Amino acid sequence: MRVIVSECLRGTACRYDGRAKPSAAVQELCEKVDVVGVCPETAAGLPSPRPPAEQRAGRVWLRDGRDVTSDFERGAAISLAKARASAAPLAVLKAKSPSCGVGLIYDGTYTATLTEGEGVFARLLEEEEICVVTEDMVEKCKPSVEHPVAIVLGSGLGRLASLVKPVRRIDYHSIDDFPREARPVAGHRFEATVGTIDGVPVVVYPGRVHLYQGYGAPEVTSLVRHAHELGCRDIIFSCATGYISGNAHKGLGILTDQINFTGRNPLAEWDEINDVDSPFVDMTDAYTPYLRTLARGVADDLGIAVEEGIFAGMLGPSFETRAEAAMLRTLGVSYVGMSVANEVIMARALGMNVLGLTLATNESGESSVTHEAVLAEAASYADDFERLVRGILHLL
Repeated sequence: MRVIVSECLRGTACRYDGRAKPSAAVQELCEKVDVVGVCPETAAGLPSPRPPAEQRAGRVWLRDGRDVTSDFERGAAISLAKARASAAPLAVLKAKSPSCGVGLIYDGTYTATLTEGEGVFARLLEEEEICVVTEDMVEKCKPSVEHPVAIVLGSGLGRLASLVKPVRRIDYHSIDDFPREARPVAGHRFEATVGTIDGVPVVVYPGRVHLYQGYGAPEVTSLVRHAHELGCRDIIFSCATGYISGNAHKGLGILTDQINFTGRNPLAEWDEINDVDSPFVDMTDAYTPYLRTLARGVADDLGIAVEEGIFAGMLGPSFETRAEAAMLRTLGVSYVGMSVANEVIMARALGMNVLGLTLATNESGESSVTHEAVLAEAASYADDFERLVRGILHLL
């Protein structure tokens, strides 16, 4: 996988102050990918050191009052050409800078005050539909013992749990709000494992309860809250789904967005949920673009066939009618299932980074679909699913 990276984050002394701004998490990522190093300011011929620059009123100014907008635009154009030639899908840029800032930049007062905005180079990359993040995202997503990766496994995908080198096990029935009377459906187990996969700290949940079993949204999202209480900042949801003919095919998929058709929302009882300040949660990037891009890169590197598409969460337990499948096709849906949607809402409310992986086992709206057939189909993709998840954990 190729990744565009700001040179200062790698340790190159090219900043305005003549120094580097290395990030240990970014440097570790660089050891695992093919790096395309960039520095728009150096590409423009700006010296290092030099007076600091910030954006104001759509222009870039040095602290001494010189307008260097044209220099920054020239350096960004040169760096963009390098990025295009590399075909890298991901860029990790220096936060807050007038060239590379993403979402927030310094406001032009030279008082360390931030304002909403994009760096000159970052904006060009986003227009190319390259996923652009800062070192903050890489650092936040990096697993540790204090912040393991949570993995919730769906129907037929529980074999991944056998890869965990266990430290301890947790019976689901000891988890707050998990229904005490619940028993797992076929293809699920109700015992979480805390440990490591290939040395990466994880908490693996090899099963879940569903709304169609009569449980409420707070109960079906109890595992998400438990993972958050354990310190997890990244959570990988997996599920078996049907695919919508014309929009997707049988096999593995990466979820890019979702439509919640369940008629339930865990935030309707938000005042009972710790660490949720407001029920009005931004769901614009429900599935974290950085994690989605890493997953796509891993799949390509490993030669694993993976599609991408929108997920529709249904109440279930009945499968979709032909009319429902036709409606979902019109809405642009690729995958349809009976879990995940409410879990993703809860994870986003708790500030977690979300990756959704699916195994599409059957065509939605077609006859002869059974739960047993779904489990059997899932088993045939278990090896590729495990390789994909292990590859993602390796990059994190």
